[in-house]
Amino acid sequence: MTSFRNIVLAAAVLAAPAAAEITPAPVVAAERAFAADGLELGVQGAFLKHSAPEGIVLQPEPVLAKAAFGQPQPKGPPLVWWPLWAGIARSGDLGFTTGPYSVGGKPRGYYFTVWAKQADGQWRWLYDGGPPSDPTGAAPQDSDVAYARLADRRTGSPAKAMTAVSRAEIALHAAARSDVKAAFLAVVADGGRIVGSRAAPPRTRADLEAELATRPASIAYAPLGGSASSAGDLAWTYGAASWTARDGSPQRGHYVRIWRNDKAGWRLLFDQLLAAPPLKTPPVSSAGG
Repeated sequence: MTSFRNIVLAAAVLAAPAAAEITPAPVVAAERAFAADGLELGVQGAFLKHSAPEGIVLQPEPVLAKAAFGQPQPKGPPLVWWPLWAGIARSGDLGFTTGPYSVGGKPRGYYFTVWAKQADGQWRWLYDGGPPSDPTGAAPQDSDVAYARLADRRTGSPAKAMTAVSRAEIALHAAARSDVKAAFLAVVADGGRIVGSRAAPPRTRADLEAELATRPASIAYAPLGGSASSAGDLAWTYGAASWTARDGSPQRGHYVRIWRNDKAGWRLLFDQLLAAPPLKTPPVSSAGG
């Protein structure tokens, strides 16, 4: 009887459908559909069609996509882009892609897009933008996309994840006030990327160190927002940054990051630093004016 029961149970296990493998393939498909619409509909139409209600761009300040692209715009020269690296949460509801882009046939840099799965099952982007990283030698369109590995751990809720990520960012920002390079190297994930200069995206630890060497030694950061996956294993954040140039002039910009919950804790899977023009000071009214 026991032997027969075990055989029946084993047969039931073998007959049960295997759990679907979690990969960034849906995010890559969403990005490619977005890019195809970019050619078909133009920038305005494609960006509005594929953005989430809370999707933002930097112009240079964070602004909702529906405001940035709400007014009629000419179609303009063709904007072409394609994904070469992507990642996704274990819960399958938050992901990212990045790759080269060109405008009017001229290579310009690398885009970076953060994606979220909506209640209707559709993927919409939360953030889109990118640094002027050198796209020379990048793999062509329709090339295989490299996948970042999945997180090792889950916190179980977005709120718990964001609390932990906030603590990680506080520590990173404190360290970055005195030594940016050491601060980031201490928290970057295996296979993580740090970008922002005109150099090509890093492939090795030496590339990461070279990229960080292009940044000022001290940067002040201030978080502005972000969100986490429902599994609490992947999160994205963005915020403001300020520093002093070598000539003593004040500089400013924004950061966008992806954090992954690894065995060693929350680690930085992606970081980009985007420079912004100086803030315009308000005009000073004349006395009695």
